[in-house]
Amino acid sequence: MLVPIIALIVGLAVLVWSADKFIEGAANTSKVLGVPPLVIGMLVIGFGTSAPEIVVSVFAAAQGNPGLALGNAFGSNIANIGLVLGLSALLLPMTVSSGVLRRELPILLGVTLLAGYQLIDGEVSRVDALVLLAVFVVVLLWTLRQNGGSDDPLAAELEESMGSEQAPLKHSVTWLVVGLILLVASSRLLVWGAVEIAVALGVDDLIIGLTIVALGTSLPELAAAIVAIRKKEHDLALGNLIGSNLFNTLAVVGFAGLVAPISVAEEVLYRDWALVLGLTLLLTLFAWRPKSWLPARPARINRLEGSAFLLIYCAYVSWLVIGVVLN
Repeated sequence: MLVPIIALIVGLAVLVWSADKFIEGAANTSKVLGVPPLVIGMLVIGFGTSAPEIVVSVFAAAQGNPGLALGNAFGSNIANIGLVLGLSALLLPMTVSSGVLRRELPILLGVTLLAGYQLIDGEVSRVDALVLLAVFVVVLLWTLRQNGGSDDPLAAELEESMGSEQAPLKHSVTWLVVGLILLVASSRLLVWGAVEIAVALGVDDLIIGLTIVALGTSLPELAAAIVAIRKKEHDLALGNLIGSNLFNTLAVVGFAGLVAPISVAEEVLYRDWALVLGLTLLLTLFAWRPKSWLPARPARINRLEGSAFLLIYCAYVSWLVIGVVLN
């Protein structure tokens, strides 16, 4: 089992590195072509940080491991809110000022409910996948139209984070292509290693997807959030996570289900999806407070709330691990 373990570690490392280069190349290329900063942040960077989940899940579905594909999507959503957001808020309380984000949170909640509805019959069919992808396109178009204006805090943070320097177009396109090639290659290596380990240990590939693979593919979001928090770009950090969860729920599951219908175990609905819904509800409650509630202060995700997210994530992973040991 040594070779699969090495393949998993190397695959994760190259996956994270190549995702970073892919995002860098895509963002710089978009800047050279004159794409607005908010569009780059919510479309290019949002897609880029979810690229590992998309590629890994598509390969997993194509190779007959639907549990790994679905586990990767929902596990990444759980890790994004529970681990990434929880750790970020624990390091520094996050103020939510952007109107764009407040409009997107109810959409994320609605998309999560749609995903749960599709799981009830025990399968994500190709029709379900097409519905998810159609909603994904509608959400993208709506987000680009509701861009918040140049005075929106998120737009200002994105402009500042990207800086004024522009890399040459040839250099940017090169990193875009190299990053994408390595992203695909490392994803195939990671899926192979994860499946081999699951088979050797007698563990369901769903559990591997919910834990090891989900954590690995969420590393770009963790890195982006920590960098944004250190720069006090709170809306940017939260925007990346909301965008990533939208991509995971709609595009990751959608593309994987389009490749091959995904059978859904009962525990996915009552355990994993239910936790995604619960965390999304908490996030909406903490970050989207009507002004009539607290007119004197903006919405914040404080250290106590961040600790709650982190504890929920640790309890969930512990539950999965204990279940594997007992079985």
